[in-house]
Amino acid sequence: MSKPVVIVESPTKVRTLKKYIGKKYKITATAGHIKDLPPKEMGIDLENDFKAKYLNIKGKQKVIKELKAVAGDSTEIYLAPDPDREGEAIAFHTAEILKKKGRTFHRVLFHELTKNGVNDALNNPLDLDRDRYDAQQARRILDRLVGYQISPLLWRKVQGGLSAGRVQSVAVRIICEREKKIQVFEPVEYWSVTSDLEAMTPPVFNAKLAKKDGKKIEIPNKESVDKILSDLSDESFKIESIKKKTTKRNPQPPFITSKLQQEAINRLKFTARKTMSVAQQLYEGVDLGPGEPEGLITYMRTDSIRVADEAAIEAIDYVKETLGSDYTIEKPRQFANKNKVQDAHEAIRPTSVHNTPEKIASYLSPDQLSLYTLIWRRFVASQMSQALIDQNTISIDAGIYTFTVSGSTVKFAGFMSLYMNEEDTKEKDKKKQALPELKEGMDLKSLKIIPKQHFTMPPPRFSEASLVKELEEKGIGRPSTYATILSTIREKGYVDFMNRYFRPSELGFIVTDLLVENFPDVLDVAFTAKMEENLDKVETGDTSFIDLLSNFYSPFEKELETAKEDMVSIKGVGVETDIKCPQCEKEKLHVKVGKNGPFLACNGYPDCNYSRNYDRNEKGVIVPIEPSFEAAEGKFCDNCGSPMMIKQGRFGEFLACSGYPDCKFTQSVHAGSVGKSTEVKCPECSDGEIIERKSKRGKIFYGCGNYPDCSFAIWDKPVDKQCPVCDAKFLVEKSTKRDGDFLKCHDKDCGYQNNN
Repeated sequence: MSKPVVIVESPTKVRTLKKYIGKKYKITATAGHIKDLPPKEMGIDLENDFKAKYLNIKGKQKVIKELKAVAGDSTEIYLAPDPDREGEAIAFHTAEILKKKGRTFHRVLFHELTKNGVNDALNNPLDLDRDRYDAQQARRILDRLVGYQISPLLWRKVQGGLSAGRVQSVAVRIICEREKKIQVFEPVEYWSVTSDLEAMTPPVFNAKLAKKDGKKIEIPNKESVDKILSDLSDESFKIESIKKKTTKRNPQPPFITSKLQQEAINRLKFTARKTMSVAQQLYEGVDLGPGEPEGLITYMRTDSIRVADEAAIEAIDYVKETLGSDYTIEKPRQFANKNKVQDAHEAIRPTSVHNTPEKIASYLSPDQLSLYTLIWRRFVASQMSQALIDQNTISIDAGIYTFTVSGSTVKFAGFMSLYMNEEDTKEKDKKKQALPELKEGMDLKSLKIIPKQHFTMPPPRFSEASLVKELEEKGIGRPSTYATILSTIREKGYVDFMNRYFRPSELGFIVTDLLVENFPDVLDVAFTAKMEENLDKVETGDTSFIDLLSNFYSPFEKELETAKEDMVSIKGVGVETDIKCPQCEKEKLHVKVGKNGPFLACNGYPDCNYSRNYDRNEKGVIVPIEPSFEAAEGKFCDNCGSPMMIKQGRFGEFLACSGYPDCKFTQSVHAGSVGKSTEVKCPECSDGEIIERKSKRGKIFYGCGNYPDCSFAIWDKPVDKQCPVCDAKFLVEKSTKRDGDFLKCHDKDCGYQNNN
């Protein structure tokens, strides 16, 4: 009789599993999905309950042939793709392909690739989960209904090649709305007043004015400050009260996917995508010796903070053995889940706390070690004793005014000796002032009163970490989708990612405004979050995916038909601005989109042919960019001989024939001239050199000399040295206060850095 077959999702897992079950089972992998919706058509039958048309994925014929060959005449097939919705879809599609009379299919969920984890899963197989598969189908079909019907609208109305996504477009909207808040923000003046005080013994310390007549004080302007300074000029300072209290601080739960991404972005400077890639490696198995692969963490896509009792007990025992009973809790600490759908999963934790980072460091890459250390420490700390924090608040009387000094010290570190929460880290980084011996009723001498002017700050732009947090808090997307969302919105050109922060591109603003106006439900944050809840209900069997799709599509179809007629054409009419055309002085300028991106054009075209590139100032006001002829001096068109002029395109300056529109010849600013070359080959077109250039605002950047034919551009200066980690063709120069000057790989997902 042929051996039973175990089919996993990733080929990397095969080697790990062979170590544990290779003698009893045949093992093979699907290498991801093997069936999907067709790539060049919607593939959804709108008249037949949204029936999906699944096809074998092009290029997977060899994999499918191998699956059938390995299955052979086996009667028992254990389907073990990843334990999530995508994995369930792969399991269903694999079963369809391998369906055979007398053959039985079992669903196996490997939450961790360890000997016990694998054997427990195989000894307790499940049935295929139709509800979970339907939840995956519903998401896939929803995304297809939106993307394949709105995107063609954008091609016709705005620009070819654009795309809309049910979740990605909402993420871009969130970024755009934050940018608009920044643009309209008006700083508000306020002041603070502090005093350098001296007690009977040193050192001098600083206290802050907090109250007037027992109420919180606000100091709006210099006039208010002058009055306060006048009042305090003859006042004596005396300690009114010293309040001391000890607070208990609990550790945070082990990581869920979103929190792991946020911490890795903030602490390790990983991207969300890199975080998931490295976590996948740790989950699937790392060699801890020749031929000894072992999964080091549990499954890394999870919303659950639940921890198995046996894992928690192992952590408690480890803490007792290594740190002592003072750091130990009596029974496992469990954390309450908000979302029960994914509760079959545990939180992300090490498969064994005895695989300490120090013990296995030599077997891991630097990135693997950094991420594993983060996961290991957070988990072990979650099963440690509370920290005790002494908090002191000193109130100082100065007539009708009250100054305060606050501070905290760690009385007992507890879990903080292993892992610092974000607030603990921030508190630790604050500059703490030393205080002299102080007692209630003690007189103090004011050495100096220090007024300081401040202005309120606009809300910050989103970093990768804060955007993941925002999406999570608003219920947009799911842990497995965050990394893809962040990558997609950058790749589509809707946002720029500069200095580690997202900023909407002009195209992002234009497309978002159009979609919000024409598809208010699809672009609504609350609506999208509700859809995620409904997908969860499909997974739990509380609603059918047909009902979910029907309820969505009926109003969406009406919006779609209306938008086909009413959506403004940015290619044609464009969006009206309040700027009067400076050439004809009659018509308004409109924002339009051409092959080089958005531009301004007179609405009186063709009677008036005025057009300009434009920028937005800090307040979001459109400012036309006048062309410069200076740098084009002595340059003439290769086609018609007319003088060449400098224009501003989406990617910076380029030369264009002054005979436009009769002659449309364009050329790189640096073509045929001496440019400041870096002698580094362009990684996109391969035959161009990267040269130093200036942006519209005069900032130095580095772009391909073949522009506009090649649009590659970066801010950091490239150096002709190959990355020793990922083999990228060049490094870039960086400089920070902490690290000084250093070289770094230009591929953000690599992370290589050379400080020598």
